[in-house]
Amino acid sequence: MAFIDFILNLAGLLLWAKWRSLPFDPIHKRTPATLVGTLRRAAPSHFRRWYLLAAIAVLLVLRALFYWQIGSATHWTGRLDLGIITLSLRSDLFGRMLLYSVFSFGLSVAVFYWWLLLLSLLAGRKVQDEPVHRLVRMQLGGIDGWPRWAKIILPFAISAFGWWLASWLLAGLAIIPGPVSAGHRLEESVVIGLGSYLVWKFVAAALLALHLLNTYVYFGKHPFWNYVNATAQNLTAPLRKIPLRAGRVDFAPVVGIAIIFLAAELTERALIWLYARLPL
Repeated sequence: MAFIDFILNLAGLLLWAKWRSLPFDPIHKRTPATLVGTLRRAAPSHFRRWYLLAAIAVLLVLRALFYWQIGSATHWTGRLDLGIITLSLRSDLFGRMLLYSVFSFGLSVAVFYWWLLLLSLLAGRKVQDEPVHRLVRMQLGGIDGWPRWAKIILPFAISAFGWWLASWLLAGLAIIPGPVSAGHRLEESVVIGLGSYLVWKFVAAALLALHLLNTYVYFGKHPFWNYVNATAQNLTAPLRKIPLRAGRVDFAPVVGIAIIFLAAELTERALIWLYARLPL
Protein backbone atom coordinates (compact mmCIF):
# COMPACT_ATOMS: atom_id res chain seq x y z
CA MET A 1 0.00 0.00 0.00
CA ALA A 2 2.89 2.35 0.73
CA PHE A 3 4.21 1.83 -2.81
CA ILE A 4 0.79 2.61 -4.29
CA ASP A 5 0.62 5.74 -2.16
CA PHE A 6 4.05 6.80 -3.42
CA ILE A 7 3.08 6.28 -7.08
CA LEU A 8 -0.16 8.24 -6.67
CA ASN A 9 1.65 11.06 -4.90
CA LEU A 10 4.15 11.13 -7.75
CA ALA A 11 1.32 11.30 -10.29
CA GLY A 12 -0.28 14.16 -8.38
CA LEU A 13 3.08 15.92 -8.10
CA LEU A 14 3.58 15.69 -11.87
CA LEU A 15 0.16 17.25 -12.41
CA TRP A 16 1.04 20.01 -9.97
CA ALA A 17 4.39 20.68 -11.67
CA LYS A 18 2.63 20.83 -15.02
CA TRP A 19 0.10 23.30 -13.60
CA ARG A 20 2.95 25.50 -12.35
CA SER A 21 4.89 25.33 -15.62
CA LEU A 22 1.98 25.82 -18.03
CA PRO A 23 2.17 29.66 -18.05
CA PHE A 24 5.79 29.35 -19.23
CA ASP A 25 4.84 27.14 -22.16
CA PRO A 26 5.88 28.97 -25.36
CA ILE A 27 2.62 27.90 -27.00
CA HIS A 28 0.66 29.98 -24.51
CA LYS A 29 3.06 32.93 -24.60
CA ARG A 30 2.82 33.68 -28.29
CA THR A 31 1.34 37.05 -29.17
CA PRO A 32 -1.79 36.57 -31.29
CA ALA A 33 -2.07 38.44 -34.55
CA THR A 34 -5.77 39.27 -34.17
CA LEU A 35 -8.34 39.82 -31.45
CA VAL A 36 -10.06 36.58 -32.47
CA GLY A 37 -6.77 34.74 -32.00
CA THR A 38 -6.59 36.09 -28.46
CA LEU A 39 -10.07 34.88 -27.62
CA ARG A 40 -9.39 31.44 -29.04
CA ARG A 41 -6.24 30.93 -27.00
CA ALA A 42 -7.37 32.37 -23.68
CA ALA A 43 -10.18 29.94 -22.90
CA PRO A 44 -8.35 26.67 -23.61
CA SER A 45 -5.24 27.78 -21.69
CA HIS A 46 -7.23 28.93 -18.67
CA PHE A 47 -9.40 25.83 -18.78
CA ARG A 48 -6.39 23.56 -19.07
CA ARG A 49 -4.81 24.96 -15.90
CA TRP A 50 -7.98 24.47 -13.87
CA TYR A 51 -8.37 21.04 -15.42
CA LEU A 52 -5.03 20.01 -13.92
CA LEU A 53 -6.06 21.20 -10.45
CA ALA A 54 -9.40 19.41 -10.82
CA ALA A 55 -7.56 16.24 -11.81
CA ILE A 56 -5.49 16.45 -8.61
CA ALA A 57 -8.64 16.89 -6.51
CA VAL A 58 -10.29 13.89 -8.20
CA LEU A 59 -7.15 11.83 -7.65
CA LEU A 60 -7.09 12.62 -3.94
CA VAL A 61 -10.78 11.75 -3.46
CA LEU A 62 -10.62 8.53 -5.49
CA ARG A 63 -7.58 7.22 -3.71
CA ALA A 64 -9.21 8.05 -0.36
CA LEU A 65 -12.13 5.85 -1.43
CA PHE A 66 -9.70 3.14 -2.48
CA TYR A 67 -7.85 3.26 0.85
CA TRP A 68 -11.16 3.22 2.71
CA GLN A 69 -12.41 0.13 0.87
CA ILE A 70 -9.17 -1.85 0.63
CA GLY A 71 -7.44 -0.61 3.76
CA SER A 72 -10.30 -1.44 6.09
CA ALA A 73 -10.52 -4.97 4.63
CA THR A 74 -6.78 -5.55 5.12
CA HIS A 75 -6.57 -3.70 8.46
CA TRP A 76 -4.13 -1.20 6.96
CA THR A 77 -3.33 2.03 8.77
CA GLY A 78 -2.25 5.17 6.95
CA ARG A 79 0.99 6.60 8.32
CA LEU A 80 2.46 10.03 7.68
CA ASP A 81 6.14 10.26 8.57
CA LEU A 82 7.01 13.82 9.53
CA GLY A 83 10.52 12.90 10.61
CA ILE A 84 9.97 13.97 14.20
CA ILE A 85 6.69 12.12 14.69
CA THR A 86 4.54 9.69 12.72
CA LEU A 87 0.80 10.20 12.38
CA SER A 88 -1.44 7.12 12.16
CA LEU A 89 -4.91 7.35 10.58
CA ARG A 90 -7.49 4.57 10.64
CA SER A 91 -8.59 3.26 7.25
CA ASP A 92 -12.09 2.20 8.32
CA LEU A 93 -13.30 5.81 8.34
CA PHE A 94 -13.59 7.63 5.00
CA GLY A 95 -13.05 11.04 6.60
CA ARG A 96 -9.70 9.89 8.03
CA MET A 97 -8.63 8.46 4.67
CA LEU A 98 -9.57 11.67 2.89
CA LEU A 99 -7.53 13.59 5.43
CA TYR A 100 -4.66 11.16 4.95
CA SER A 101 -4.86 11.49 1.16
CA VAL A 102 -4.73 15.31 1.31
CA PHE A 103 -1.99 15.42 3.94
CA SER A 104 0.11 12.79 2.17
CA PHE A 105 0.01 14.75 -1.08
CA GLY A 106 0.65 18.03 0.72
CA LEU A 107 3.68 16.52 2.40
CA SER A 108 5.01 15.36 -0.97
CA VAL A 109 4.58 18.85 -2.45
CA ALA A 110 6.34 20.40 0.55
CA VAL A 111 9.31 18.02 0.28
CA PHE A 112 9.54 18.69 -3.46
CA TYR A 113 9.69 22.44 -2.94
CA TRP A 114 12.17 22.20 -0.07
CA TRP A 115 14.44 20.27 -2.44
CA LEU A 116 14.05 22.94 -5.11
CA LEU A 117 14.74 25.62 -2.51
CA LEU A 118 18.05 23.96 -1.61
CA LEU A 119 19.02 23.90 -5.30
CA SER A 120 18.15 27.58 -5.48
CA LEU A 121 20.40 28.28 -2.49
CA LEU A 122 23.30 26.31 -3.96
CA ALA A 123 23.02 27.76 -7.45
CA GLY A 124 25.73 30.34 -8.11
CA ARG A 125 25.90 32.95 -10.81
CA LYS A 126 27.47 30.46 -13.23
CA VAL A 127 24.33 28.32 -13.39
CA GLN A 128 21.61 30.95 -13.05
CA ASP A 129 20.93 30.76 -16.79
CA GLU A 130 21.42 27.01 -17.14
CA PRO A 131 18.42 25.06 -18.51
CA VAL A 132 18.27 22.95 -15.33
CA HIS A 133 18.00 25.99 -13.10
CA ARG A 134 15.33 27.47 -15.34
CA LEU A 135 13.21 24.46 -14.40
CA VAL A 136 13.84 25.21 -10.72
CA ARG A 137 12.93 28.87 -11.23
CA MET A 138 9.81 27.84 -13.14
CA GLN A 139 8.49 26.03 -10.08
CA LEU A 140 9.67 28.45 -7.40
CA GLY A 141 8.66 31.56 -9.28
CA GLY A 142 9.71 34.80 -7.60
CA ILE A 143 11.00 32.94 -4.53
CA ASP A 144 14.11 32.01 -6.51
CA GLY A 145 15.13 35.67 -6.48
CA TRP A 146 14.63 36.17 -2.74
CA PRO A 147 17.62 36.92 -0.45
CA ARG A 148 19.44 33.86 0.85
CA TRP A 149 18.37 34.46 4.45
CA ALA A 150 14.71 34.53 3.41
CA LYS A 151 15.01 31.28 1.46
CA ILE A 152 16.78 29.63 4.39
CA ILE A 153 14.05 30.42 6.93
CA LEU A 154 11.16 29.71 4.53
CA PRO A 155 10.95 25.91 5.19
CA PHE A 156 10.91 26.52 8.93
CA ALA A 157 8.30 29.27 8.74
CA ILE A 158 5.88 27.38 6.48
CA SER A 159 6.32 24.02 8.26
CA ALA A 160 5.90 25.54 11.72
CA PHE A 161 2.81 27.52 10.71
CA GLY A 162 1.38 24.52 8.84
CA TRP A 163 1.74 22.31 11.90
CA TRP A 164 0.26 25.01 14.14
CA LEU A 165 -2.85 25.03 11.93
CA ALA A 166 -3.05 21.26 11.41
CA SER A 167 -2.60 20.50 15.12
CA TRP A 168 -6.02 22.02 15.89
CA LEU A 169 -7.71 19.54 13.53
CA LEU A 170 -5.52 16.58 14.46
CA ALA A 171 -6.02 17.13 18.18
CA GLY A 172 -9.76 17.60 17.67
CA LEU A 173 -9.93 14.22 15.92
CA ALA A 174 -7.81 12.61 18.66
CA ILE A 175 -5.10 11.70 16.14
CA ILE A 176 -2.50 13.41 18.33
CA PRO A 177 -2.67 14.36 22.02
CA GLY A 178 -3.97 17.87 22.47
CA PRO A 179 -1.40 20.42 23.67
CA VAL A 180 -1.77 21.50 27.28
CA SER A 181 -1.41 25.18 26.45
CA ALA A 182 -0.90 27.67 23.66
CA GLY A 183 2.80 27.72 24.51
CA HIS A 184 2.96 23.95 24.15
CA ARG A 185 1.39 24.15 20.69
CA LEU A 186 3.92 26.81 19.70
CA GLU A 187 6.83 24.72 20.97
CA GLU A 188 5.63 21.73 18.93
CA SER A 189 5.40 23.94 15.85
CA VAL A 190 8.97 25.15 16.33
CA VAL A 191 10.33 21.60 16.61
CA ILE A 192 8.38 20.41 13.56
CA GLY A 193 9.60 23.47 11.65
CA LEU A 194 13.21 22.69 12.49
CA GLY A 195 12.68 19.11 11.35
CA SER A 196 11.73 20.31 7.86
CA TYR A 197 15.41 20.85 7.06
CA LEU A 198 16.10 17.12 7.42
CA VAL A 199 14.74 16.45 3.91
CA TRP A 200 17.65 18.44 2.44
CA LYS A 201 20.03 15.57 3.17
CA PHE A 202 18.73 13.51 0.24
CA VAL A 203 19.28 16.20 -2.39
CA ALA A 204 22.64 17.24 -0.93
CA ALA A 205 23.90 13.64 -0.85
CA ALA A 206 22.60 12.99 -4.37
CA LEU A 207 24.42 16.06 -5.72
CA LEU A 208 27.69 14.99 -4.13
CA ALA A 209 27.32 11.40 -5.33
CA LEU A 210 26.63 12.53 -8.91
CA HIS A 211 29.54 14.97 -8.74
CA LEU A 212 31.83 12.19 -7.55
CA LEU A 213 30.63 9.93 -10.36
CA ASN A 214 31.14 12.61 -13.00
CA THR A 215 34.63 13.27 -11.67
CA TYR A 216 35.83 9.82 -12.70
CA VAL A 217 33.39 9.01 -15.53
CA TYR A 218 33.12 11.47 -18.40
CA PHE A 219 29.52 11.93 -19.54
CA GLY A 220 30.16 14.76 -21.95
CA LYS A 221 29.49 18.49 -21.75
CA HIS A 222 25.82 18.39 -20.85
CA PRO A 223 24.10 21.26 -18.97
CA PHE A 224 22.87 18.79 -16.36
CA TRP A 225 26.39 17.78 -15.36
CA ASN A 226 27.56 21.39 -15.40
CA TYR A 227 24.75 22.20 -12.98
CA VAL A 228 25.56 19.22 -10.74
CA ASN A 229 29.26 20.07 -10.57
CA ALA A 230 28.65 23.76 -9.85
CA THR A 231 26.10 23.15 -7.08
CA ALA A 232 28.16 20.34 -5.54
CA GLN A 233 31.23 22.57 -5.42
CA ASN A 234 29.22 25.25 -3.63
CA LEU A 235 28.03 22.60 -1.19
CA THR A 236 31.58 21.43 -0.39
CA ALA A 237 32.97 24.98 -0.17
CA PRO A 238 33.37 24.77 3.66
CA LEU A 239 35.66 21.73 3.19
CA ARG A 240 38.09 23.42 0.81
CA LYS A 241 40.45 24.45 3.59
CA ILE A 242 40.82 20.82 4.67
CA PRO A 243 43.37 18.72 2.70
CA LEU A 244 41.07 16.00 1.37
CA ARG A 245 42.85 15.32 -1.91
CA ALA A 246 45.33 12.46 -2.30
CA GLY A 247 46.94 12.64 -5.71
CA ARG A 248 44.13 12.72 -8.25
CA VAL A 249 41.56 11.42 -5.77
CA ASP A 250 39.29 14.02 -4.13
CA PHE A 251 37.63 12.77 -0.96
CA ALA A 252 35.61 15.95 -0.38
CA PRO A 253 32.33 14.54 -1.82
CA VAL A 254 32.65 11.36 0.26
CA VAL A 255 33.43 13.30 3.43
CA GLY A 256 30.59 15.68 2.62
CA ILE A 257 28.07 12.83 2.29
CA ALA A 258 29.24 11.33 5.59
CA ILE A 259 28.96 14.69 7.38
CA ILE A 260 25.49 15.35 5.93
CA PHE A 261 24.01 12.03 7.04
CA LEU A 262 25.75 12.12 10.43
CA ALA A 263 24.54 15.65 11.13
CA ALA A 264 21.02 14.78 9.94
CA GLU A 265 20.89 11.67 12.12
CA LEU A 266 22.09 13.49 15.23
CA THR A 267 19.73 16.39 14.58
CA GLU A 268 16.76 14.09 14.06
CA ARG A 269 17.44 12.22 17.31
CA ALA A 270 17.82 15.48 19.19
CA LEU A 271 14.54 16.85 17.82
CA ILE A 272 12.69 13.60 18.60
CA TRP A 273 14.05 13.72 22.14
CA LEU A 274 13.08 17.38 22.48
CA TYR A 275 9.56 16.84 21.09
CA ALA A 276 8.93 13.98 23.52
CA ARG A 277 9.75 16.27 26.46
CA LEU A 278 7.50 19.13 25.50
CA PRO A 279 6.23 21.35 27.01
CA LEU A 280 9.44 22.80 28.38
